[in-house]
Amino acid sequence: MKLRLQVMKFGGTSVGDASCIARTAQIIARAARENGCVAVVSAMSGVTNRLIDAAKNAQAGNSGEAAAVVDALRRQHEAALTNLIQQEEERARVRRKMEEVLAEGRRLWEGTALLRELTPRTLDAISSLGERLSAPLVAGAVRELGTASEAIEATELIVTDTFHGGAEPLMEATREKSQAQLQPLLEKGIVPVVTGFIGATAEGQLTTLGRGGSDYSATILGAAMDADEVIIWTDVDGVLTADPRLVAEARTIPVISYREAAELAYFGAKVLHPKTLNPVVQAAIPVWIRNSFAPERPGTKITPEGRSIGGGVKALTAIRDVTLISVGGPGIVGLPDVLGRTFSTTAEVRANVLLISQSSSQNDICFIVSTGDAQRTVEALRKEFAHDLAHHKVEHITVDSNVAIVAVVGENMRGTPGIAGKTFNALGRENVNLIAIAQGSSESNISFVIEEKAVKTALITTHREFGLDAAPH
Repeated sequence: MKLRLQVMKFGGTSVGDASCIARTAQIIARAARENGCVAVVSAMSGVTNRLIDAAKNAQAGNSGEAAAVVDALRRQHEAALTNLIQQEEERARVRRKMEEVLAEGRRLWEGTALLRELTPRTLDAISSLGERLSAPLVAGAVRELGTASEAIEATELIVTDTFHGGAEPLMEATREKSQAQLQPLLEKGIVPVVTGFIGATAEGQLTTLGRGGSDYSATILGAAMDADEVIIWTDVDGVLTADPRLVAEARTIPVISYREAAELAYFGAKVLHPKTLNPVVQAAIPVWIRNSFAPERPGTKITPEGRSIGGGVKALTAIRDVTLISVGGPGIVGLPDVLGRTFSTTAEVRANVLLISQSSSQNDICFIVSTGDAQRTVEALRKEFAHDLAHHKVEHITVDSNVAIVAVVGENMRGTPGIAGKTFNALGRENVNLIAIAQGSSESNISFVIEEKAVKTALITTHREFGLDAAPH
């Protein structure tokens, strides 16, 4: 009989220090007593940002900081190690692994400072150091509780394409490697603790899956291993009806569908990395979001169909760090393929387009991208339309970064009349000005663009309008 298998992912806050790692190790050991268990771990909170800052300083020629960062990381991880693992021999084993990783980091920073060049490939190697330091620590903490465990680098399991900084998995190859490496360990009752966020090309070159990619690692491995469920342990109680920092009445949603969760993740709800659900959809593997600081709480279960509720709207979310780009002017009406050229140019620079709105007269095409992608997108568009701008066929390519997107999400919205009307009436009463509106054909979300400063008002008003502050369904 096939052992039931859970893949569990622990984010940065769940492995933030010795006491968090001890709590995480207990959750893993408890699960391993009942099921097969694969753990995926992030870097300790804040570590990846420090690694990237140090890489950028090294690129500017500042080699002195590399030594300081290595020392700080060594102190941070050594403090956790001393607290977590009592036996000196076991401690030395974990310390050796950590020293190897730190030495590699120092060489990468020194090389970057020497060349004053930071390639995407080097940045991936530097960004991955945090996970490679935390996995041996977590595996050691699990062994300390009497459960066999082994740290595994995801470069041995997850095969990706060659796009550094945001690689995509090649699932067939990943499936083969993961099963060959992990199945024998699971059969012996050993818990693999895998580095999140990283993979490797078919040639073995380390890649990363994009920031926040550890969730993605967990569902990739869940699908590759035919897991029964994936549990993402984080520092919130599940998927909420809105961001609790902005809406005090936000509640946990007990059950939500893949599509609703994907819409929320796409529109910036911090609980899930946007690509997280892609690998598990076909296999219909349920994904849980649970709080590692309150493991007794049930959290949110994400399933293919979710759970139907009256009223249609399940949750709201907002993305703030975005920029509105408009391409337009009366001259573009007669210009062939402005739309095609606009979006093929945007795709070439790999900018993530979050929302598109076009007037029927075609005078203006406006779309929203992450602010991080805005500058290179606009530069590429100005280059693409240079001839048209010079001849006033395209009058302007303008940018506005004082905007935000609010999305109203719910699987049952399509069968519920009047949701858009209710939403816009409520916003009108609060004098929230709508800049652009878009509704997906799936009809499980209505998104609108407003001024950034109106986000809190818009969320609180809409949350009340749809009664999301009532008891959960």
